[in-house]
Amino acid sequence: MKKTALIMAGGRGERFWPRSRKQLPKQFLSLTDDGKTMIQLTVERIRPLVESKDIFIATNRDYLPRVRQQLPDVPEENIICEPAGRNTAPCIALAAALIRSKYDDALMMVLPSDHLIRYSSMYQSTLKNACDVAMEGDNLVTVGITPDHAETGYGYIKFSNETVQGRAFKVERFVEKPSLEKAKEYLACDDYLWNSGMFLWKISSVMKRFEELMPELYAGVMKIKEAYEQGTGEEALNRIFPEFPSISIDYGIMEKSQNIYTLPGTFGWDDVGSWLAVERIKQSNESGNIVNGNVITIDTRNCIIQAEGKLIATVGLKDLVIVDTEDATLICEKGSTADIKKVLENLRICNRNEYL
Repeated sequence: MKKTALIMAGGRGERFWPRSRKQLPKQFLSLTDDGKTMIQLTVERIRPLVESKDIFIATNRDYLPRVRQQLPDVPEENIICEPAGRNTAPCIALAAALIRSKYDDALMMVLPSDHLIRYSSMYQSTLKNACDVAMEGDNLVTVGITPDHAETGYGYIKFSNETVQGRAFKVERFVEKPSLEKAKEYLACDDYLWNSGMFLWKISSVMKRFEELMPELYAGVMKIKEAYEQGTGEEALNRIFPEFPSISIDYGIMEKSQNIYTLPGTFGWDDVGSWLAVERIKQSNESGNIVNGNVITIDTRNCIIQAEGKLIATVGLKDLVIVDTEDATLICEKGSTADIKKVLENLRICNRNEYL
């Protein structure tokens, strides 16, 4: 069966402010030493499994030039520009419908654009196994991540001992982001995984679920599909898509469906959710600091310091995140990185949109 991939690249990456901005979000930034951006690394990892002509990108219309620039091998007709952000269910439904215009049926991988994977060969092997499970019957498959600490920032997947092909476990339920106490309970068990947001299914399988569980959304994307086939797709997309509800694929489909399976992933996954992820990506120096750019540190320990042009000199600091850009500087305690979004909320309230 033809294998296709949808890479979702419409997010803002607000917790990586001030480097991640409205016009240059996290997925288009390079956070690794090889100089490749996160979306470039995502495409590179799946190329052994999916041909470039069968890779689709769902993004914000404002990001079309960046997608073209960073992914020149992806056909422009495969870049789906949403006129409004409506979360993952409408995004996936639209992409599935448009892929179905090209292929009667196909295997569809759904992947975020802003995750890092340490062990690509293990990742590719997991996806191959997931493809096999997805092609059996009308199974919907998700890749979970074996947890190594009690994390409150991720959703969890509870699975049973029932398996298919001896590779994937039947999902019992999806769990929202837990309290620390609950996260510790989940870590102590052997039947919980982190929800990575990676999915695999046949187009026919997932479209059947949309028709059953989200009939209005299904009807809307089918109208857009028909319009594209008649040459009036852009008008229909701009008219219909903004009317869709903003709802996640987890809530709209996965939590309400049967035949949901998960494969545990142990391939060095990181969702790079905040500046603290830099500590997991890059090597610290002898003082525990991770520095990049024009930086001098004196009696400074366990800090993340990112400079661009001007010199950053620190004296007697510890456990801080310092990020300097041309027009904004962030200084934040490591334990408060989750509150960076509050800075952006304040900027919006004050109409200081030039800093978003």
